[in-house]
Amino acid sequence: MVLTDDELHTSNGRQAQIVSGLDRPLKTKPLGEQPRAVRRQAMAVILANVGVLSTGMTLALPTVTLDQLKDATEPVHLNGTQASWFASVNALAAPLGGLLSGVLLDKIGRKRTLVVLNILTIVAWILLATASQTDSHYFFWQLIVSRFILGIGMGLASAPPGVYAAEISVPRTRGSLILGTSISVAGGISMLYGIGYFIRDDFRLIALICCGYQLVALLCVLPLPESHCWLLAKKRVAEAKKSLNYFRGLDKSPHITHPQVLEEFQVLQKSLQLRDAEEKASFLRSLRLPEVHKPLLILMSLFAFQQLTGIFVVIVYAVQISEEAGISIDPFMCALLIGLARLLTTCPMGYVLEAWGRRRAGIISTLGMGACMFLLAGHSWSSLLRDVPYLPVVSIVGFIVLSTLGLYTLPFFMISELFPQKVRGPASGLTVAVGMFISFLCLKTFPDLKAAIGMSQCFVFFGAMALLAMLYIYWALPETRRRTLLEIEEQFRSGKRRAPAEVEMQEVFVRKPEQ
Repeated sequence: MVLTDDELHTSNGRQAQIVSGLDRPLKTKPLGEQPRAVRRQAMAVILANVGVLSTGMTLALPTVTLDQLKDATEPVHLNGTQASWFASVNALAAPLGGLLSGVLLDKIGRKRTLVVLNILTIVAWILLATASQTDSHYFFWQLIVSRFILGIGMGLASAPPGVYAAEISVPRTRGSLILGTSISVAGGISMLYGIGYFIRDDFRLIALICCGYQLVALLCVLPLPESHCWLLAKKRVAEAKKSLNYFRGLDKSPHITHPQVLEEFQVLQKSLQLRDAEEKASFLRSLRLPEVHKPLLILMSLFAFQQLTGIFVVIVYAVQISEEAGISIDPFMCALLIGLARLLTTCPMGYVLEAWGRRRAGIISTLGMGACMFLLAGHSWSSLLRDVPYLPVVSIVGFIVLSTLGLYTLPFFMISELFPQKVRGPASGLTVAVGMFISFLCLKTFPDLKAAIGMSQCFVFFGAMALLAMLYIYWALPETRRRTLLEIEEQFRSGKRRAPAEVEMQEVFVRKPEQ
C-alpha cells in the first residue's frame, strides 16, 4: 500500500505528537507517598499502637467491674468511697506516666518507650487478676496499686505512638497515621465493654484476658524500626539512614542514593545541626519561646475542656449513667453501643480532619455534644421529651459520636503536630500530665457532684462546658491541615502563616540553581 504525500504528512504529524507526549515528564507521587512506603509507615504505626488498647481497657474497666466489686454478698468488696478511688486513681497516676514519657522519649527512644509501656501494663493486669480473695484491706490496696500502674501506662501511651507516627510519615499521610492512637483507645474501650457484656461477675478472668493481650502487644513492638529523627538526633547516622530508607519504601541501607530521600535527610540533618549550634536551653527556659508556650497553653486548655464536658466520665461510668438516664435497654448493651459508636466514628477521622480541618471538626463536635447533653437533661424535666422513644440512648450514643469527631480526638491528635521537635518529648508529657490530672479530679468528684446536684444538672453542666469549648476552639485553635511541622512551628514563632511547603523543613533547604 502506497501513501500519498498528504497521508505521509498527517502520519508524521501524529507520530510527532506521540513523541512529544512521551517527552513530557509524568507526574508521580513523591517517594514517601507511594504505596510501598505508605504500607510500611502504616504497618509500623499499627504495631506501635497495638499496646495502646490498654489505655481504652483501663478507662472502661470500672464500667464492667464496679457492680461486682461493690456487691456486699462477695467475700471481699469495696464501699462507695473505695469504688470512686478505684475508678479514678488511674487518672491521678497518668500525669506521672505523661512526665515519664517525656523523659523516656528523648533518652531511650520511641521504640523502647513502647516496650516499657507494655511491660508495665502486663505487671498491672497480673496484680489485678491475683487480688486477695479473703482480706478486704489487701484486696483494696492491690486493686489500687494495679490501677495506679495502669494509670502510669495510660500517660506513657498517650504521646509515643503519635510522635513516632509524625516522625516516620510525610505531611500528606501524617494525619491518618497519627489517628492510630485514638483508634486504639476506642478499640480498647469497645473490647472491654464487649468482654464485660459476656463476663459480668469475674473481674479476675477479665484481667487475665487483658494480660494475655498485652503480651501479644509486647511482641508486636519488638520488630519496629526506630524513628530516623530520634536516631539522627542521637548522632546514630547510619541507623538513621537505614530507617529513613525503609520508611520511604527502599532497602534498609546505610547509604542513601535516591535524590528525594537524600534531600529529606540533608534537610533534617541541617535542621538538627542548627539546633545543636544554638545555646542548649533547659525545657523551663524554652517555655519563654512563643513556639513552645503558645501550643502548650492551647493544648492544656483543650484537654481541660475535654474533661469538663464529661467525655471520660461517660466512658468510665457508662453503665451507671445509662441506668440513671432512664435507658430501657440492658445498660451493658448500651455501654457496648457506646464503645462501638466511638470506634466506628474514630476510624474515618483521618479523612474527616483532612476534609474539614481541625477547627471545623472541633466546632461541629462541641456544638453537637452540648445539644445531646441538654436533651438528656430535658428528658427528665419535660414530659414531651419523655415520650420520645429511645431518646436517652440516642443522646448518649450521639454525644460519644460527636465527641469523637472533634473534642475527644483533637487534643491527642494535635499533641504530635503543635510542639517543635526540640521540646516535643517533655512538652507532650507535661500536656498529657495536666490533662490526666484534670481527668482525675472530674472522675473522683463526679459521684459526689451527682449526689449533690442530681444527674440532670450534671448533664446541663457538661452541655454548658461543651458550648464554652466551641467558643475556645473558634478563638484560639490554629488550623494545621496539610501543613508541615516546621510551618506550624514558624507560625507560633512569628505569628504569621507561611505558604504551604512541598518539602518538610523547607526553612533550611536551599534550592540549587538551574543548569
